[in-house]
Amino acid sequence: MSSKVIKKNKKINPKFEIYRKLLLKTKDQILGDIKNLSNDNSGSDNDRGGDVSGHALHMADVATDMYDREFAMGLAANDRELLTRIAQAMTRIEDGTYGICLECKKPIAVTRLKALPQTQTCLKCQEQLETRRR
Repeated sequence: MSSKVIKKNKKINPKFEIYRKLLLKTKDQILGDIKNLSNDNSGSDNDRGGDVSGHALHMADVATDMYDREFAMGLAANDRELLTRIAQAMTRIEDGTYGICLECKKPIAVTRLKALPQTQTCLKCQEQLETRRR
């Protein structure tokens, strides 16, 4: 039998409540988008009703279908990454470290948090990270 420590619900700092709501709203939108993408792609092979004419599909149609699928997979990957960031931000709200840059440990500007509530870094550190990636 494993002994898991059950985390008690901590009182969330009221100043973070607006960000928690923004994060939940964004999460709901993403989950809706993923559901719509999934529904759109679930019948993509059957959209044409099969090959009732006896003619093979045109190469351009096949290429368009492939592009659409790859594009949808890219969107889904971006959505998964954003959901991960949202979950991490929610954890930081719960443990009281939300709004603190993970790089320099300084507060993140309120305007940045309102625009990107899932952000992990201040603008200066984000610019440095992006410069290093190039």
